Amino acid sequence: MNVTEALKSRISIRAFKPDPVPEALLREILDVARFAPSGGNLQPWKVIAVAGAERDAVVALAKANLPGTEDDRPVYPANLWEPYRSRRYKLGEDLYALLDIPRENKAGRLMQLAQNFEFFGAPVGLFFVIEKAMGHGQWAHLGMFMQSIALAAVERGLGTCMQEAWARMRAPLATHFALPASEMIYCGMALGYADVGNPVNTLRSDRAEVDEFATFRGF
Repeated sequence: MNVTEALKSRISIRAFKPDPVPEALLREILDVARFAPSGGNLQPWKVIAVAGAERDAVVALAKANLPGTEDDRPVYPANLWEPYRSRRYKLGEDLYALLDIPRENKAGRLMQLAQNFEFFGAPVGLFFVIEKAMGHGQWAHLGMFMQSIALAAVERGLGTCMQEAWARMRAPLATHFALPASEMIYCGMALGYADVGNPVNTLRSDRAEVDEFATFRGF
């Protein structure tokens, strides 16, 4: 598999098989991803990986704290504007259409949303930790590290789902993991073997064409 194939085949997996992921395989993925770029080589990331009883404890923690709260670093800006609002809306509607959960079934949609906090059934959960004092640049570097993990996982036959939903659990997670006051959870990631027979994993989100976001000068 080359880089182009990995980029095009990576999707957000929302249904996983229960098959365990060996620690050695996860270490291999992280060993590759650590070569992700970061400005000044700060490498401003830490990872907490949970499986087995540790994973179950985090899931129980989330259920006890649902729906959670947003802090001063929300996932999306308030009053999201176009074209971003429409893109987000369409993705949600496409997802619920696949799952046959109509708009009026609010309970069903909330139950699907809550699957985030069970890692969509994945046997491994990753949490990404960053120093609170780091700036926007370092958050971007952390994103490149996460993307590297996702691509290395695809190459090895695994699926992932980057889960910003876990941002709503930053406070209880910080207590659970005994993080120092200087650190915070950015988000989570589900990792495991995709349940390819589940319709939810057929979802492919739209992407803007190159000419919609790129300007070429001097060519």
